Amino acid sequence: MLAPAIALAACCVLWAIAAVLPMASIIQLFLRLLGMSRDTAYNVYRYLFANNINLWAVVSFIILFIIAMYIVVRAISRSFVHMAEGVDRLLDEGDEPIRLPAEFDFLEARLNEARRELQHRQQVAQQAEMRKNDLVVYLAHDIKTPLTSVIGYLSLLDEAPDMPAPQRTRYIGVTLEKAYRLEQLIDEFFDITRFNLQTIRLECENVNLFHMLAQMADEFYPMLSPQGKTARVECEEGLTVYADPDKLARVLNNILKNAAAYSDPDTVIRINARREGNAVSIAVENRGKTIPQHKLDSIFEKFYRLDTARSSNTGGAGLGLAIAKEIVEAHGGRISVRSEDGVTAFEVTLPQNH
Repeated sequence: MLAPAIALAACCVLWAIAAVLPMASIIQLFLRLLGMSRDTAYNVYRYLFANNINLWAVVSFIILFIIAMYIVVRAISRSFVHMAEGVDRLLDEGDEPIRLPAEFDFLEARLNEARRELQHRQQVAQQAEMRKNDLVVYLAHDIKTPLTSVIGYLSLLDEAPDMPAPQRTRYIGVTLEKAYRLEQLIDEFFDITRFNLQTIRLECENVNLFHMLAQMADEFYPMLSPQGKTARVECEEGLTVYADPDKLARVLNNILKNAAAYSDPDTVIRINARREGNAVSIAVENRGKTIPQHKLDSIFEKFYRLDTARSSNTGGAGLGLAIAKEIVEAHGGRISVRSEDGVTAFEVTLPQNH
């Protein structure tokens, strides 16, 4: 790079001399500085300037262009190096922010924002994986309990064919109850292994919401009545919603299961549905312990359970509300929760713009 720079400097000097000084002054300069005769100085002037002025202009331009391109390419390459270093820092686990030169402030801000988002997602994924692993351990342990009971009661029935009918009926009832619980736990395992809600496919149609809610309230009666709980539906009979009926039923079932599990005895679970403009709102409200705000923030996360002290014998795998959220969002709707003064309410809003 030194040779072109020297050549350019020489060209610029000669070009400046030719542009500023008249011919006589240039010749006089050659005479004094170089000790040339007048004829020699004149010939040098003609050879260097008078006859080749266009050539000097072209050569100067080419050399200047090459130097300019070199400077530009070098600056661009440095920019790419800085950007590559910033991208490499995205995967660093440290808390030190990414630093770039001042001219890349906008890129520095975007990279730091992307890094924070990536770290947050990694943390959420790790927490979900830890909760899932814990739930697998809990479920594996709890599956053994009803299975042992089923085997035990069936063995008694097999070994005592002359068992009194009332006792036999009671043992069969207990065995059936344990078998149903075993089926529920196995379903939880399936939910964990196939939890890929990005592939939800909807088959929407107009659903009579009143009939669906009334049917679900009836289905929950056996679960609620032993503790004096009831489910009350408040919905106009002609209200319809455009949704996938099976998926919507699962959303409401998951919310009602949560309300049934965490509501106080001898209370009413209110199910209210109404039209709000171009949307339909469904709210499920129950009385029980107020849920702290930090738990509300995580309540829709995968494998999150409100009461970590519960075994899977009394609680699920923490997938119900996460699944409900994904299904609602697949419909283009939203789900929210609030808990104040002992009242917890889940609200599902579905757009009706089909």
